[in-house]
This record gives sequence, C-alpha cells and structure tokens, in this order.
Amino acid sequence: MRLAIFLIIFSLNVSNLNSSNLFGGDFERSTVSVITKTSSHQFKVEVAKTEEQHKLGLMFRRKLDRDTGMLFIFDIPKILKIWMKNTLIPLDILFIDSHGVIILIKERAVPMSLQTISSGEPAVAVIELNGGTVSRLDIKLGDKVRY
Repeated sequence: MRLAIFLIIFSLNVSNLNSSNLFGGDFERSTVSVITKTSSHQFKVEVAKTEEQHKLGLMFRRKLDRDTGMLFIFDIPKILKIWMKNTLIPLDILFIDSHGVIILIKERAVPMSLQTISSGEPAVAVIELNGGTVSRLDIKLGDKVRY
C-alpha cells in the first residue's frame, strides 16, 4: 500500500516537471527580437549558455508554445553543428553571426534525426523555434536578431 501511494505521488511530481528541470537545464529566460524587412517579431526564449545546456537544448520536449523557443549563445564565432537527436518536435533553426545577422535557416528540422546541421560559416548564436515559424513570419537570410 505504501509503495502504491509513493508511486502515485512520484508520478504526479514528475509529470509537473518540464524537461529543462528534469534533465538539469534550469535555463535563464529572455526575449529575442527578429527584425525582418517589414516588421519585428518577439520570442520568449530559454537561454542556453553552458556546454551542458547546449547539449540538452530542446530535447525531450513534447511541445513548444507559439512564439517561444531557445537561444544558444557561444563565446566566440565558430562553425556550429547541431542535430535533432532526442528532439521530439520539428524546429526552425536560425544561425546568427557576430553582427546579429541570420546567416543560415534550416526550416522544419526533422525530429529525432541524427543528420548534422551546420552553420557553414562562423556563428555566435542559434535560435530554435517551432517548425513553420520562419515561413509564417516570412523570416529570411539577412534579417537581424537582437538578444
């Protein structure tokens, strides 16, 4: 009986955790602006600054609210490579250079894919958004990002 009660309480507590807490992310929150030729769009983001946070990213998330995402920040410009391992939802991925310019967009990256997605040139940040956001908001290469 005690075991059954413990399991019920444990399962209720675990279901209330999101993956950032469950897997040790504990991400800072911020706002990112993407400035297109016609408008500016704001996104509420979790910020990944540490190597541990970079590795975790949006893994194991079952959903991402509209106009939310994750911002990955790196100390120095370098060619960045990411993948979708253990990522359960499609994402639009934006690579940002040191001037805040979008240099590469990967739309609707395939969940769970082990295919490497590379920035192709030095970048200092990556923004991951819900798949389809880039086309919905007409975000293009060369658009500016403020974070």
